[in-house]
Amino acid sequence: MEKDKHKTDIVFRCDKHGDFKGIVFALFPHEVSDHKGNVMSYQHVGQHSGANYNGCVADSRLATAEEYKGLKEEMESIGYNINIVKKRNYDKYLKSYKEVTEKN
Repeated sequence: MEKDKHKTDIVFRCDKHGDFKGIVFALFPHEVSDHKGNVMSYQHVGQHSGANYNGCVADSRLATAEEYKGLKEEMESIGYNINIVKKRNYDKYLKSYKEVTEKN
C-alpha cells in the first residue's frame, strides 16, 4: 500500500492494569473524532475507534519502542506515515477540535 504523504502524529501507549494490561494502542492526539473532543485511536483488535485522550493517558504509560514495534509496522503497512510524539500539542488539538465542531 502507498504511504500517506501526510505525517500523522501518534502516541503509543500501553495499558497499565485491568483486562487490557500490557496491550499497546496508538492515540492520534491531534485528530478529533467527535464533538465531545475524543481523538482517534488504533489497536490490533478493534482497529480504529474514538478515545478519551485524558482517560487513556491516565490508565496507561508510554509504550517502549520494542512494545509498539508490531503495531507501528501494521499501521505503516496500511499506509500511515507515522510521526511518533510523546504527548499532545494542545494548540494542534484545539485546531482539530474547532474544525470538527464547526462542521456540525
